Amino acid sequence: MLIAQFFWDGVLFLLAGGGLGFWLCRWKEHGSRKAAEAADEARREAGVRDREALLREARLAANEEALEIRRQVEASLVSRQDHLQRLETQFAEREKLINTQLQGLGDRQQTLLAQEQDLEQRRKSLDHRQTELDALANSRRQELERIAHLSAAEARAQLLKEVEDSSLRDASDLSRNILEDARTRAESEARRILGTALQRYAGDHTFENTTATVVLQGDDIKGRIIGREGRNIRAFEAATGVTVLIDDTPNAVVLSGFDPVRREIAREAMQRLIVDGRIHPTRIEEVVARVSEEIDEAIHQAGADAVYELGLPPLHQEILKLLGRLKFRRSFSQNILAHSIEVAHLAALLAAELHLDIPTAKRAGLLHDIGKAVNHEIEGAHAIVGADLIRRYGESEEIVNAVASHHEEVPHTNVYGVLVSAADAISASRPGARSETMTTYIRRLEDLERIGLAFNGVEKCFAVQAGRELRVMVQPDQLTDEQAYFLARSIARRIEDELHYPGQIRVTVVRETRCVEFAK
Repeated sequence: MLIAQFFWDGVLFLLAGGGLGFWLCRWKEHGSRKAAEAADEARREAGVRDREALLREARLAANEEALEIRRQVEASLVSRQDHLQRLETQFAEREKLINTQLQGLGDRQQTLLAQEQDLEQRRKSLDHRQTELDALANSRRQELERIAHLSAAEARAQLLKEVEDSSLRDASDLSRNILEDARTRAESEARRILGTALQRYAGDHTFENTTATVVLQGDDIKGRIIGREGRNIRAFEAATGVTVLIDDTPNAVVLSGFDPVRREIAREAMQRLIVDGRIHPTRIEEVVARVSEEIDEAIHQAGADAVYELGLPPLHQEILKLLGRLKFRRSFSQNILAHSIEVAHLAALLAAELHLDIPTAKRAGLLHDIGKAVNHEIEGAHAIVGADLIRRYGESEEIVNAVASHHEEVPHTNVYGVLVSAADAISASRPGARSETMTTYIRRLEDLERIGLAFNGVEKCFAVQAGRELRVMVQPDQLTDEQAYFLARSIARRIEDELHYPGQIRVTVVRETRCVEFAK
């Protein structure tokens, strides 16, 4: 019973506590809701106040910006109005100026029309006068033809002939004066330059003769040279490439060959064999081989010595060999290597007088005849062949053209070819430098006289001063003085084209008029 009472008391207590807790929770929740609603209301009121403040600030900023834009627009309108006012003023002034110019143009047009009418009247008057003049000239020409018994064409031809003769005479006089003046100046300057060069260079005359004749101590050695059944002489000819001529000439053996180097090898080998006394095929081959090696070394050394003598930088080895071979070649008895060295010196002296490059002039002068070292191996003029050779071995185009053009077989592209030509002529024409046989000399004189007599109006021709001058006597009734000058130039050009000669040849044309009368 007591337990049941406690049970129900406990249940009642729990129910009373639960109700009280439920009520307290609802009351607390209601208070929280009120507080939240009050906070929300406060936030809404604050947001409304902030929005209203922002709107007021935006209105104020917009009003200020509108005022600023209005001020700018007003200022721009004022500036534009001023600019438009200035433009209106300028347009007014221009319009006034244009009106003035138009008025001036109108006045000028009226003046031009008046002048045009006046000119038209003058033209008509001139045409009328020209017609009258043509009729008068025609009648006068007919009267002149009747008086002179010549037609207009004949009179015109006669007048043109007289004008042509007069013009030809004036042109010839002018040409002669110009040529004489140019010749005087050129000869004076050339004489000064060449004289200075020759005074500074005092080389010996290169007049040398070599022979392919071997002198023997006795005729008994000829049999040993021939050998049994001619085996020694056949072995010698096979080894050297030259022909051995043993004839009745006492104490001499003649060696004949086109190549001067081979001929020199044969001459030296023959002398050594004669001195040694042992002459047989094996010994001949040994001596010829040894002499060939020595000659090759001598050729190379001769080229190197020439370059060293001139103070030039080293040349290609093949060029040195070709230069050395020139030592064994001659032109009109003049040693070509010595002649090349002399030309190099003279070209350098001429270049110094003309303020040109001296080493280039020396190099071109030394190499100008190098084509003669191979003229029997390669066909063509020695100047062209030499130019091709040195181009192959790296020489500059300036040197190549100087070598190729020193006989004017190709055009000059620089002044060094002209210097080499002048130095070559100086070296060849120095007294004693070259000699020629009597047959060649007589043939040259005959050719000179033949060329002179080939021209019309020539009466006589004489080659004088050892072929250095050709004097031409002309018939005075067939040639005038002006034609005599033209004849001299024509003969000189033909001599240059047909003959080969050292130095230069003077052509003198003599026109002589003799007046003979007898007093009775």
